[in-house]
Amino acid sequence: MLTSHKSELINQDRRRFLTTAATGFAVTGIASLLPLNLSRAEQNAEVRPFRVHIPEKDLIDLRRRINATRWPSRETVDDGSQGAQLAAFQELVRYWGTDYDWRKAESRLNALSQFMTTIDGLDVHFIHVRSPHANALPLIMTHGWPGSVFELLKTIGPLTDPTSYGGRAEDAFHVILPSIPGFGFSGKPKSTGWSPDHIARAWIELMKRLGYTYYVAQGGDWGSPISSAMARQAPAALLGIHINLPATLPSDVASVLAGGGPAPQHLSSKERAAFDSLSTFYKKYRAYAAMMGTRPQTIGYALTDSPAGLAAWMSDYNNGEPQRLLNRDEMLDDVTLYWLTNTAASSARLYWETSGQSVLLSAAQKTAEISIPVAISVFPDEVYRAPESWARRAYKNLIYFREVEKGGHFAAWEQPDLFAAELRAAFRSLRPAL
Repeated sequence: MLTSHKSELINQDRRRFLTTAATGFAVTGIASLLPLNLSRAEQNAEVRPFRVHIPEKDLIDLRRRINATRWPSRETVDDGSQGAQLAAFQELVRYWGTDYDWRKAESRLNALSQFMTTIDGLDVHFIHVRSPHANALPLIMTHGWPGSVFELLKTIGPLTDPTSYGGRAEDAFHVILPSIPGFGFSGKPKSTGWSPDHIARAWIELMKRLGYTYYVAQGGDWGSPISSAMARQAPAALLGIHINLPATLPSDVASVLAGGGPAPQHLSSKERAAFDSLSTFYKKYRAYAAMMGTRPQTIGYALTDSPAGLAAWMSDYNNGEPQRLLNRDEMLDDVTLYWLTNTAASSARLYWETSGQSVLLSAAQKTAEISIPVAISVFPDEVYRAPESWARRAYKNLIYFREVEKGGHFAAWEQPDLFAAELRAAFRSLRPAL
């Protein structure tokens, strides 16, 4: 339930938007009306328009490096248990160095309203697309690793203009997609301290600068602890959060997993399935996090010098999920962004900043401190399927929980329409009364 104070702020924001919309202007791509105070911010350079243009010489250098790749010997097994398999990966890299076109990805970004603003001394890049529907709910969504804003782009249409995708106008969102510091076109931190808590404070400041007096937040992967940190900080404007990689793992179960022991006897069938998935993930597929969480600079040298190495490191995530569930251009858009912005090392440092704390462990993410509404969608091919029993123990104000039929770790990328439908349903009860 909204307090009278929040309701008053919401009404003020709605009146301001309606006034602004009447004199708004269109931008390239999806219709996007900027609020009045954003125009003022641009005038005083607090928020600056941004466009992507990578110099051609950088693309030429990338192709040269790709085509000069020094290959290892073939794996000694007939499956992917040792990592990216040589033959299939060579074909991907061959395509990357010959037929792949970065300019198409660049055009997709530039068709959207992009901006840069400086928060706590660091440039933050973000996409801001306003819905054509006047009463849309502002939504800030955060990507993860090895993702970027690319993983969220296909949801912009369904979220901002639901009537064009079989939805209702009253389910529309204004969408804000920031790039995490150290990722994409955002600045690279030059000192320690840019943890999920710090990033959450920056996102809260960003939403203030954009003039939003009420909004919701969403995240998967790193976006989950960042959105959860926003919820713990509980600014008055934040109505609730939605996460698709929730921190539901109980401490007692986590202790068993850490020791490599068998599943506790008291687990239900769904809890046992989650335990087994996490056990497999920790034993076979999590080496990347251990490396980046302890020696991000060391692995950074290799990933920064070899495009093929970077592509293998990123595409092998979660037992090769990007290769299995994304098409090759989608995956290469993301890898190329990391390469061209030289963010392999800076993005890896986010793992180091958390000092090895699990993003899945309820105690580590301090879920007991979250009092605002929380919504969770569970996708079947995620690292684990969070059981509802664990979710309700972890989040005391869980207002929405649903297990969907398809999608994985990159749910917004893999199933954008389904993902958008989940957000509409999850946040429907939090929308201000019109």
